[in-house]
Amino acid sequence: MDVHTQQIQSLDELLAEQFNTAFSQITKNDIPKVSRLREKAFNDFLTQGFPDTSMEKWRFSQIEDILELSFQHELMPEKPTDNLDDLFRCEIHNFESEIISLLNGWYYENNGGVKITQPGVIITSIRNAMDEFPELIEKYYGEIAHSRDNSFVSVNTALVQDGVLIYVPDNVVVDQIYQIIKLLNHKENHFVQSRILIILGKNSKLKLMHCDDSINHHTSLVNTVSEIFIGENAQLELYKLQNLNDQSGLVNSTFIRQQANSTVKNNTLTFNCGLIRNNIEVALDGSGAHADVLGLYLMDKDQHIDNQIRLLHNQPHCTSNELFKGILDDEASAVFNGYIYVAPDAQQTNAYQNNNNILLKPKATINTMPFLEIYADDVKCSHGATVGQLDEEALFYLRSRGISKENARLLVMYAFAADIINQIGIEPLQKRIDDMVKKRLRGELSVCDKCVLHCGSPEKELYFDIDMSQL
Repeated sequence: MDVHTQQIQSLDELLAEQFNTAFSQITKNDIPKVSRLREKAFNDFLTQGFPDTSMEKWRFSQIEDILELSFQHELMPEKPTDNLDDLFRCEIHNFESEIISLLNGWYYENNGGVKITQPGVIITSIRNAMDEFPELIEKYYGEIAHSRDNSFVSVNTALVQDGVLIYVPDNVVVDQIYQIIKLLNHKENHFVQSRILIILGKNSKLKLMHCDDSINHHTSLVNTVSEIFIGENAQLELYKLQNLNDQSGLVNSTFIRQQANSTVKNNTLTFNCGLIRNNIEVALDGSGAHADVLGLYLMDKDQHIDNQIRLLHNQPHCTSNELFKGILDDEASAVFNGYIYVAPDAQQTNAYQNNNNILLKPKATINTMPFLEIYADDVKCSHGATVGQLDEEALFYLRSRGISKENARLLVMYAFAADIINQIGIEPLQKRIDDMVKKRLRGELSVCDKCVLHCGSPEKELYFDIDMSQL
């Protein structure tokens, strides 16, 4: 047995020991359904094992490298020694949000108590929901998350201890923007898991930010599973901001189910992390549903990102737009695997998919694989991918107007990224992300002791003084 196999098995043994010896502790707040799901999921994990590069869906992402490390996995929450506000502050000028905090995977708010920001709206921990809202857990929990090609979902289902439940009843438009902030603050290597369950009733509306941040530079492996249910004629805007340290890994699995005439905008913005795997699956299960699935990744050094996107057109008259853009510097690497499925009865489907990349250095790499699987004949579907360098003609144009070489490069990169930035529908957030992208392209944005969004006061923002329409 080689060293690598031994290390992988030792992590298996750690999780198996925890599950077998502490099952009663793990499940003490569970309703029966969740306990059953845990047992089945762990048996599935023991059969599947951790993914590795021998698997087709993982062959360009060396997840083995981080799995070789030794991790701790806490079954009970640690009592914070500091106030969360002293550890972390998230500031966006002229922006107010309802903060929902997770510290090291555990819900951090009045011991898991319930927030009610509007009549009928529920924000609480998954643990607390087991006691107070078991009907929601019974109906929705574990219904759309699956572990096909991704055994991290099985591990999460089996051993997750906490997370966030957001419930918006029928006909409720949430006034505030909700912001889930997932913080890591460990002194040792930790395997951190959390679960997010979001339920939007008919004709409801919610805007949500989901931030993954590190406070320090210790290594963590974060495994998050999100299940999102969008009722008929409901609307969700979801912005994911990923800015972890270069030593950590993030496996983010998001499953979305849409009913008739619902709309979803999912925009994933990646600024830093050693290794990121985004698994996003959107099932359009009602006629007239629409999904925008967007992403921007700015990676350098030896960072790696793998975006696995599945759009399932299961009903007729649905539309989707999928656009991911990436800028890769140094020896950074990326994977894009976009899959659009059109069911036999899903007539009059419109589905568009595109992945565009700029490689700034010879050793930066991208493996892009757009794919369509269509079983209906009355459809409009397209897909494409581009990989290139900076546009020399655009650079020459800018240089000829007195702009320095470095600023010309920054402007061209910024214009490339602007297609995704401009899709942010919250104006203060769009301005801050705009500023963050500029800083990241200059190499000034990195993990620090503040939130990824705490990037200086407004008067210190960077501006490119040029008419972007002329580029």
